[in-house]
Amino acid sequence: MTAELVRGQNHPLPQARLEIRVSAGKPVVAGATLGDEQGTVRGTEWVAHPGSPNLPGLEVSKQAAADHRLAVDLEALPETVHRVSVLLALPMGVGGPARFGAVAAPFVSVTGLDGSEVVNYTVTGLDSESAVVALELYRRQGMWKVRAVGQGYAGGLAEMLGDQGLAQARELASAIQDAVSSGMARSVASPPPRGQDDARGRRTTSHATNGGRETQPDATPPATAAAAPAPAPVPPGPTAAGGPESGAPQTTQGGPIDYAHPRRRNAAPPPPPTAPPTPPGQYPQPVAGDATGWSMEERLYNQVWGMFEDLARTVAAYRSAVDFAESRMDQELDKALSDPRSRIGTAGDTARATARAKHDTLVGQARDVLERDLAQLAAETGVVEPALPPAFASWDNPVWHGYRVPMEIPMALRVGDLHLPERPDLRIPMLVRLPLERGLWIDSGRSGSDAALLMESDQLRRAAMESAVAHAARLLAVYPAGEFSVHVIDPAGSGAPALAPLTEAGVLAAPPAAGAQGVAAVLAKLTQRVELVQMAVRGGVTDSLPPDLDTAEQLLIVNDFPHGFDDRAVTQLRYLADEGPSVGVHLMMVADREDASAYGPVLDPLWRALLRVTPVPDDHLIDPWVGHTWTYEPLLPPPGSQVVRQVLAQVATARRSLPR
Repeated sequence: MTAELVRGQNHPLPQARLEIRVSAGKPVVAGATLGDEQGTVRGTEWVAHPGSPNLPGLEVSKQAAADHRLAVDLEALPETVHRVSVLLALPMGVGGPARFGAVAAPFVSVTGLDGSEVVNYTVTGLDSESAVVALELYRRQGMWKVRAVGQGYAGGLAEMLGDQGLAQARELASAIQDAVSSGMARSVASPPPRGQDDARGRRTTSHATNGGRETQPDATPPATAAAAPAPAPVPPGPTAAGGPESGAPQTTQGGPIDYAHPRRRNAAPPPPPTAPPTPPGQYPQPVAGDATGWSMEERLYNQVWGMFEDLARTVAAYRSAVDFAESRMDQELDKALSDPRSRIGTAGDTARATARAKHDTLVGQARDVLERDLAQLAAETGVVEPALPPAFASWDNPVWHGYRVPMEIPMALRVGDLHLPERPDLRIPMLVRLPLERGLWIDSGRSGSDAALLMESDQLRRAAMESAVAHAARLLAVYPAGEFSVHVIDPAGSGAPALAPLTEAGVLAAPPAAGAQGVAAVLAKLTQRVELVQMAVRGGVTDSLPPDLDTAEQLLIVNDFPHGFDDRAVTQLRYLADEGPSVGVHLMMVADREDASAYGPVLDPLWRALLRVTPVPDDHLIDPWVGHTWTYEPLLPPPGSQVVRQVLAQVATARRSLPR
């Protein structure tokens, strides 16, 4: 299963021999550095680049190219190497672009030797940078992981290598650019381009498409996005949705950016269902599960992410068209009225009317296409939403009426909905991969959204806790019986009313912990669990864990942080946020960051480690394709509904039926 990472996310590597594939649309230099435990590059012999492409366990391309394949053998790396950083840089002095903001966002994937894709990452948010650390492979507790970095450097290779501690950074950067510009390296074959049939299985019309939808007519601006493939399954949410860095890709003069990145073709899963032939000039009839995948769950997952991307790119095309129309009108007015004699009388009025008419025509054409695309997406939502399994479905979906405790863990969980101002009623499910790779922070502060500002602080805190209970209930519902445990820290007992569905159903691992002693006891227990499992995994003796150790996934809900927390408890909480997810301990914080402001920057890593969601609609999530700001809507049961209590009752019954 492929994980699509966003900046800062990591993923375990299942094997030692790997291939790293790079697609940038324009020729770039690809290299890699080896780092010690502190990430320091000890010398030029620890850098693989076109002039010196081979190191033990590492081989990079010998030229600047739009596509690269880098070979890595983690077992062949020296014992002193703990990090491999994949570097991309624009070749200098060859007439190409001087900044990554002027080219398509680079796409990087890690694959096995059989071609199976492990992770991929689109490096978004770049502007003036001419060099970037795309990925890093790092050794942690005897295991190797990959992290999406996306750290750019406006100072180019020299600044990037210097930041990694290389004393000869400037000299080596110059030597690398000289090797590229002088053509020292022989040409190597690039990977085959991604075919049109590698898209996620959506049917397209006979016109040019934008993510499977018809694009703007020829009169629209050249900045309109070209055909866009859908992402492979992602982890995280937005992670693609859950917090990629903002910043839409920039266009270059003279043509559109092609957002399609040539990804390698994996072994084809069974074909998706097909609809009857579409009459010419009409959209295809939407079909639930209309995406590639080995199961209906995977097809629906990929389809939801495809709809997310389609909506992002469709709206981007419309906004680009409007911006183009505005710019063109301003230019025509400036040109027509540059002569003072034409500013008065009928000539000036005619010029203004003509420019305005052209503007209105372009905007009208763009709006018509937008409305057609949005109507098609709305129709697709109408058939997909009823077909979603419980883990992907909203609380008002009828699928919950036939709920049964599952036998297997689903691939993802819905944590909310996303929408854009162009069509607020068109909601895209926000899915995050399971098991959770990041905890959740439910922001109970008055974050600045209109909905939050209209609520009293006590109301907002109560809503945040109710949102946490809804998320916890959903997690309990989608895991098999006994494979997910929930702990609660509620130092002052203020969350008791909201926690009632969990406490009354008897699905908590223990009563909510109150007071400083309760906080310390729960944190000590979960910290000990993390340490024991880590030691067992590191030593390869997982079968020797204590028999009374709860091997289920653990969720810790923390209310009213930092009330009831001393410095030791805060340190333990940070430890759980950093180390817990890798061994099945997850954190759900219900907190107002302002309440913990006394700790200053000490807690910044804690907030960054968590996916921030809100109990009320809020504009704070960025998509990974074009950088729109999306409105997040929390996933709550309908007012007066008993669906959460009914589901939790079944979960409790299934837990009681387990053998002791």
